[in-house]
Amino acid sequence: MGERLKGRVAVVTGSGRGIGREIALLVASEGAAVVVNDLGCAVDGSGTEQSAADEVVGLIRKGGGKAAACYDSVADFAGAGRIVDTAVKQFGRIDILVNNAGILRDRMIFNMSEEEWDSVIGVHLKGSWNCTHHASGKMREQKSGRIISITSTSGLYGNPGQANYSAAKDGIAGLTRVVARELGKYGVTVNAISPAANTRMVATVPKNVTDLKAARGLSTTPRSRQMQGLGGPEDIAPMATYLATDAASEINGQIFLVFGGMIARMNDPAPARTIQKATRWTPEEIAMIFPRTFGMDLVNPAPAAVRTGGGA
Repeated sequence: MGERLKGRVAVVTGSGRGIGREIALLVASEGAAVVVNDLGCAVDGSGTEQSAADEVVGLIRKGGGKAAACYDSVADFAGAGRIVDTAVKQFGRIDILVNNAGILRDRMIFNMSEEEWDSVIGVHLKGSWNCTHHASGKMREQKSGRIISITSTSGLYGNPGQANYSAAKDGIAGLTRVVARELGKYGVTVNAISPAANTRMVATVPKNVTDLKAARGLSTTPRSRQMQGLGGPEDIAPMATYLATDAASEINGQIFLVFGGMIARMNDPAPARTIQKATRWTPEEIAMIFPRTFGMDLVNPAPAAVRTGGGA
């Protein structure tokens, strides 16, 4: 076992499987006591199975570490409070929070139900806020802490059929930037990781979606290559673990893309092209100058289908 996180207490949500599991195991191997939180549900959030969290707890204890299971839902405000309280009751404090829990309910926007939207937003975005809210007060009091949230390339770039998931994940990126500014002065850092890894969630994305994006020249993320079996959840854990250590104490408000052996710091949103004049623009002026400025390298992510044949 390592000692980079010796004496620290970590809460990792959604850590019964996939990326969360690998993070929980690695931070434990570095000396942290870990609250393994997982409902044990299916990818769509249905069902519960406590054995998922229990298995990870067993592996950590077998390796000589300390761990406790918690089966509450991050989407429930009081439940998220109980997740954080488990760390305090079992191990005396909370030093690290990894917001990883998530579900998928993919559907094209015109077919997506309100419940499908609310459930995904509830677990990913509200769940991250819930846990962060409860943990931040305790971290603020102790003047230290690490919060690491999992966003997604689907949120940063967009992915057809995932309006709920993508909105939640981009929301997590925004939440990260804001909370980093709120908690930094208390010695608490807040960062996010956008992983590209083969997980249960990635396996549910229809192949025709990635093929369609590639055909339209939209392979701007490593997702299509990832679907071919490159990389896994274990590739994400080292960066999350590093961000939890003292060595990362000055890293705050950042979003990192992690894909296999590649780690990239993502740029903050910034203007790509700008037009400016002393007075207000008119629609006619914008129409005239747009093709020679913004329109020069503008890419339509989903051009209208070409019509064939006659008819109105």
